[in-house]
Amino acid sequence: MPHPSKLIEAGQKIFVAGSSNEPTALIESLVAQPLPENLHFVQFPIAGFNNVDFTQVNPTAELTTFFMTSALKNAAAERMHFLPMQMRWVYSYLLEGIDVALIQVARDREGQLRLGPNVDFVDAVLSSARVVLAELNSGFVAPAGAPLIDPARLDYVFESHRELFAPGAPKIDEAALQIGANVAALIKDGDVLQTGIGAIPAAILSQLKDKNDLGMHGGLIDDGGMQLIRNGNLTGRLKALDKNQHVTGMALGSQELLRWLADTPEVVFCGANHTHEASAIAQLDNFVSVNSAVEIDLLGQVNAEYAGGRQISGTGGSVDFMRAAKASRGGRSIVAMNATARGGSVSRIVPRVELVTALRTDVDIVVTEYGVAQLKNLPAAARIEALIEIAAPQFRDALRQGEVHNA
Repeated sequence: MPHPSKLIEAGQKIFVAGSSNEPTALIESLVAQPLPENLHFVQFPIAGFNNVDFTQVNPTAELTTFFMTSALKNAAAERMHFLPMQMRWVYSYLLEGIDVALIQVARDREGQLRLGPNVDFVDAVLSSARVVLAELNSGFVAPAGAPLIDPARLDYVFESHRELFAPGAPKIDEAALQIGANVAALIKDGDVLQTGIGAIPAAILSQLKDKNDLGMHGGLIDDGGMQLIRNGNLTGRLKALDKNQHVTGMALGSQELLRWLADTPEVVFCGANHTHEASAIAQLDNFVSVNSAVEIDLLGQVNAEYAGGRQISGTGGSVDFMRAAKASRGGRSIVAMNATARGGSVSRIVPRVELVTALRTDVDIVVTEYGVAQLKNLPAAARIEALIEIAAPQFRDALRQGEVHNA
């Protein structure tokens, strides 16, 4: 069989699976060879997991990314294209125009071939890609709830044996613990949860062990979600959709999490056309979306991706979930964030955000370590005061005077 680089032609658009399902060994093999000119790579990377700058493949290679990471800070500016797009619509964007797909697959306990622990966009890409190059990684066992893939759909299989990257457990400080406690107090038995990754989501999940019959429907599962399922707090028993199942798009966590998923078919991996789809989430009562922010302003507008005059991450799926929560009976859209940044020297509640990721109408509740601002149904003046009350005390007077500068 020829080297996989021989299956790539000049001018093609190439999708590269991201986060925990990046075919890293396959990519390394490809970029070690001379590749054709005018290739256009497309990836949704995540910091720590995806470290290839595809603009460096050759002087004509381009990259479209939906998320900025430190690995792209030195990318060729004229050939690196940041595309702001919510995750649900990234799926639709990828339904056409892809020539080559680079994905990772693995075998499950029974030896069947499945996608690895991120399936956000793979179905969309496979519907259009003419050529599919897969890394078959024997270094892990595929999640039991991940989609099966027909071996006949794969045009080239590159075999590897490597352990998947596992980020260290987030460091939960006192502020994160207090934010977690404030959010946990808002969660009720039977709520269906969506959270992100990091210290604050970990702190929230760690303080839900007194809750019953919680559900999961979101973009990711981590070790905190695993523990709640093991403890019996998270059952999915009351969900009207995907009853008794825990719906996720990807797994981001420890090797223990990956091993557990291999034997836990009730954790079901789905594409962003289901995990982030408002019409699906609308069928789930009491859907609670918990997302983070870089800063929020006194109008309630959220900036989750921009700081210091530069793009630092991306739109991601937060707005998808915020708006889906509005469609859920009893749903709540929560933004949970530290009140300050840079060691407490700047406020993250500001008069006006630097860039708007989510509208003021997308947010129901804002939580910091200093309290909870219930913004839903509050008129504008009352919203301002509610947000000032959960800012760090040393910035409240300046906020009332409009003098606090952006983080």
